[in-house]
Amino acid sequence: MSAEIEEHRVLYRPVLSDEGLDPTRPVSARDEFGDPRELNIAGEYPLTIKVDDAEVVTLMTLGTYPEKLTLGYLRNQRLIDDINEIAEVRVDWDRETADVLTTHGDGIVDLHEKISKRTVTSGCGQGTIFSCTLDKLYDTRLPRVEIRQSTIYALLKTINSYNEIYRAAGAVHGCALCKGSRILYFIEDVGRHNATDTIAGEMWLEGIGGSDKIFYTTGRLTSEIVMKAAHMGIPVLVSRSGITYMGLELAQDLGVTMVARAKGRHFLVYNGEDTILYDEVPEKRAVLSGRQTS
Repeated sequence: MSAEIEEHRVLYRPVLSDEGLDPTRPVSARDEFGDPRELNIAGEYPLTIKVDDAEVVTLMTLGTYPEKLTLGYLRNQRLIDDINEIAEVRVDWDRETADVLTTHGDGIVDLHEKISKRTVTSGCGQGTIFSCTLDKLYDTRLPRVEIRQSTIYALLKTINSYNEIYRAAGAVHGCALCKGSRILYFIEDVGRHNATDTIAGEMWLEGIGGSDKIFYTTGRLTSEIVMKAAHMGIPVLVSRSGITYMGLELAQDLGVTMVARAKGRHFLVYNGEDTILYDEVPEKRAVLSGRQTS
């Protein structure tokens, strides 16, 4: 999961089970020649999050870091704002549940009201945004952070050594929490929103702020990913993929720098162009030639 851990101050940690699953499963298949092949495929398992026995949501996940995924989901949906309210997260794959026990034992205040209004998003496997998530979206203002072009290139080069599950089995997205070109945490899951939430859970546990961080994803930058980045306090998004118009509008409203189609020496800045310092401009001929051959 982690490549480099920054210094941080841990004030409180809930009790967590340790029920991570292997991310891939061996299977047999036949190729286009009719020959047998022994391969690995990505796992996918349902995990129902319950808070003091009240069911919140069922997620489909690789299951590699279910406790941190649970924490990050509750945080990014703004269902629980203070980690001190959480006494324990206990995952039981036989029951396919993540049981969250609160310190007060009363569950989430106004849970029914908070989850009664939901929006099905474009997230892989149909993501969900609750009304309380939207209500608190503009509570935190993101700082303006400059990023060097050379840092983007260095980050893209560094990220090439990750994506282990994708190389082994495909069918997953990867997300990374970065400080400059350094990868602090890299997570893969069947959906980019799950990978994002798992990183959010790690940040919550370790007391890591997002104001000086970059968030990288292999998936597209939709409104859902921009929302999650804002709730994590991260002002810069970098994606290998594209963006959506609603994602762009939200990034403009929140002041999120949005860099997409980032691969090799190419990228497009859709928002926050004034924060990019062009200190390593490549020759146009070389970049155009690379696009034609890729």
